[in-house]
Amino acid sequence: MSFSYRRTYRGPIEAVLLDWAGTTMDFGCMAPAVVFVQVYERQKVPITMDEARAPMGAHKKVHIQKISQLDSVRRRWQEVRGRPPNDDDVNAMFAEFVPLQLACLSQYSKLIPGTLEVAAELRKRGSKIGSTTGYLSEMMKINREDAKRQGYEPDSTVCASDVPAGRPYPYMCLQNAINLKVTTVQSCVKVDDTVPGVEEGLNAGMWTVGLAVSGNEVGLPLEQWEALPEQEKALKRARAYARMHQCGAHYVVDTIANLLPCIDDIQERIRSGETP
Repeated sequence: MSFSYRRTYRGPIEAVLLDWAGTTMDFGCMAPAVVFVQVYERQKVPITMDEARAPMGAHKKVHIQKISQLDSVRRRWQEVRGRPPNDDDVNAMFAEFVPLQLACLSQYSKLIPGTLEVAAELRKRGSKIGSTTGYLSEMMKINREDAKRQGYEPDSTVCASDVPAGRPYPYMCLQNAINLKVTTVQSCVKVDDTVPGVEEGLNAGMWTVGLAVSGNEVGLPLEQWEALPEQEKALKRARAYARMHQCGAHYVVDTIANLLPCIDDIQERIRSGETP
């Protein structure tokens, strides 16, 4: 009879990796969505907010490309231009996107309620805080400065433009693990409001928490969300939770303010020998 043995990590959570827009700032993940709509309007091919949000979480150039591949958008583009969109169109729209996004980021940089309190508690417990984003480094410079003024400063920030490929590839998470000098990816928790962001964490071998309400899945600013009738909130929440669970998130909660009970449970599961 032969036996096999498996090494099991049972230590503390070493790092929590947080997304930016829709997770720690910009409730509703509004900044990128409104600019994607503007970019397509400039091409005389209007898109809906749902179409603008469909690939959210990807590198912004990839995001524009994925919008152009939606059947509804390709059909409209064909009607206006007499041909389907191509790589040159994507490049031109991305060139327009960058300055438009840079110009409006600070309008949407307010921290999401609970961010400062959760970050402080995580650090109190000994966890480092990393971050990943589909934004480019020049965009993150603005967001990081705005966040710092409000009291939030992660220990590591990795942009999609810093690695070979953005979400759902694991590279940003893995680069954070290197930057933060963690011992194993099994000690890390990835928190994100988008499906590709959750998949990014799963592909990196980490625990994942999806945020259903504060980000892209609901896609409403805080004031609009709070003003909704409870029945409508319940419908939107249920749809967002289902999407997050279907992509494999270990946990799904409304916002970062609800994160700590997930962290507590993950820590107990790690101590009992479970892996992501």
